[in-house]
Amino acid sequence: MTLGAKKSVELPNPFVFNDGIPVVCKDDWPKRRKELLDTVVDIEYGDMPTTPESTALEILHVSQIRWMPGARFLSCRVVCEGDKRFSFLMTLHIPAGAGPFPVVLTGDACWRYVTDKLAMEVVNRGMILAQFNRVEIAPDMNNSERDQGIYPIYPGKYGALSAWAWGYHRCIDALLHLDTVDAERIAIVGHSRGGKTTLLAGATDERIVLTSANGSGAGGAGCYRWQGPNSEHLSDSLRAFPYWYGPKLGDYLGRETELPFDQHYLKSAVAPRALLTTEALGDLWANPSGTWQTHLATREVYRLLEVEPNLAIHYREGEHEHSEEDWRCFLDFMEWKLCGKPRPAGLDQNPFPDQPCSFDWRAPVA
Repeated sequence: MTLGAKKSVELPNPFVFNDGIPVVCKDDWPKRRKELLDTVVDIEYGDMPTTPESTALEILHVSQIRWMPGARFLSCRVVCEGDKRFSFLMTLHIPAGAGPFPVVLTGDACWRYVTDKLAMEVVNRGMILAQFNRVEIAPDMNNSERDQGIYPIYPGKYGALSAWAWGYHRCIDALLHLDTVDAERIAIVGHSRGGKTTLLAGATDERIVLTSANGSGAGGAGCYRWQGPNSEHLSDSLRAFPYWYGPKLGDYLGRETELPFDQHYLKSAVAPRALLTTEALGDLWANPSGTWQTHLATREVYRLLEVEPNLAIHYREGEHEHSEEDWRCFLDFMEWKLCGKPRPAGLDQNPFPDQPCSFDWRAPVA
């Protein structure tokens, strides 16, 4: 089968409006992007939590870091105000100087992926490292009572992934209160379920200039229609982690090919802003071959918008982890996009040259 041959797993075409009218130029994209987001967020993630009336930043403590000369460590509280008050903690490693600095924001503090070595590398590159613990927003356990985190504060049908993505948005609200933060250079990154979260957060908040997801798999950068060997299926996700998603997704168990979207819709909603996905070839559960398919499909959207370099993917050997190689790839890409450095080499290499393409549509040509 040749590249572009039509298959039974044909990915949905993002260049057709819901009423059947085709997208013909990049000026059509904002309207079509909203349709994509409305569809994906409603069915897969179950809506997004309410935006609070205001978000404040309470500084709790500032200290020096002895092994990072000149750097500061800031402990703070993100405070969401409205009918009810909700708050959670965030920490910042801030480089020496007045700034403003670009920001790396991650919600993976619950997993301790960022070692002291990585924190030093971020700061040495002149970037702020901001971290929060997403499970303060919503617990990462199958709690059907939904009586913890933001669930009782902002009731709704959304799942934990939406709650965690909301946490990224509130952190950005809070960060913008700091003079050391460059509001035009905010990047987010996450691994595994944290990568699923960053894709949703980046797609739904245009203040995020660069979104990066590592090993995000099903519900992230993976593909429901194209399942590589030993990859996670929708049935696996909903059996083990039903609380991550919205209630409508279960209607498509065994009917994944009938979904009105696949994950390239979510990735495309990030466009024209920068998007990097990093994958491991041995991480079969995260569907690296299916992720290549959604990358190819998303690339057509970036091609329409004439910003192809803003989309990138990187594969490495190895298994499921947020490795130093993944982090350095992300930081190098961030330095290109936000700091004027050369675009890194080794991106966008096809590790599946014999794999046919799962769609035959292309970006419209003006």
